[in-house]
Amino acid sequence: QVQLVQSGGGLVQPGGSLRLSCAASGSIFSINAMGWYRQAPGKERELVARIISGGSTNYAESAKGRFTISRDNAKNTVYLQMNSLKPEDTAVYYCSVQAISYSGRTFDRWGQGTQVTVSS
Repeated sequence: QVQLVQSGGGLVQPGGSLRLSCAASGSIFSINAMGWYRQAPGKERELVARIISGGSTNYAESAKGRFTISRDNAKNTVYLQMNSLKPEDTAVYYCSVQAISYSGRTFDRWGQGTQVTVSS
């Protein structure tokens, strides 16, 4: 069994900062990629940022310059530092992992989601 446990999130004023964390545990041989997605009410889930095993990252245009994704390989944990938050960043944020099990199978898992609300 593989689990993703998210933490962080909450209510913040425009211009503020938040840090999200997501720790993966269980039968994981290696992790190919970890990422953050978000889904606002009435909208589809969208990629926010992603980091692959080699450390390369990619960001949604809306996140560039404001958000930073990082990863602690020893802890199988991914972080999303969000600065200069805007009301349009309000959404449920989900972490994701693409990993390989000890049996060699590639799989994807999602975190439970955490609400981020940017409002004055």
